[in-house]
Amino acid sequence: MRILVSVAAQRLSVLDDAGREIRSYSVSTGKAGVGEESGSLRTPRGRHRIRAKIGSGEPANAVFVGRRPTGEIWSPEFDAAHPGRDWILTRILWLCGCEPGRNRFGNVDTMRRYIYIHGAPDRAEMGVPGSHGCIRMRNADMVELFDLVPPYTEVLISED
Repeated sequence: MRILVSVAAQRLSVLDDAGREIRSYSVSTGKAGVGEESGSLRTPRGRHRIRAKIGSGEPANAVFVGRRPTGEIWSPEFDAAHPGRDWILTRILWLCGCEPGRNRFGNVDTMRRYIYIHGAPDRAEMGVPGSHGCIRMRNADMVELFDLVPPYTEVLISED
């Protein structure tokens, strides 16, 4: 099993071992485009792996800060009380780059940049770039993906 993320299409596809698509989801990648540089707020390209799965058993809309659930649940009212916050909700798939010099080690290290596939607020538009570099998904889709893929699943992020 592997995951393909198309930045151009704003789609995440899950492929089985034979390369057949078994799931497809609308996502939102970096509003600033693609790029690997630390601090760029861009979505890194290339080969990655899911290094850690975080949030198993948490409710939908559970709020995470520093990869830990805060005990809070996102709602439109909670959102209004915390304007400008970059919400990480429901589940986290923390990505690790596999290509030294491109997305691993030094100033381009995906894991050190805290790049995730994660749930997003209901108001977050999917199908258009809008994140701070991560790959955002609808919460129900995030739960389904989280339960479907094991740790160390390959993730290819492509501009195509």
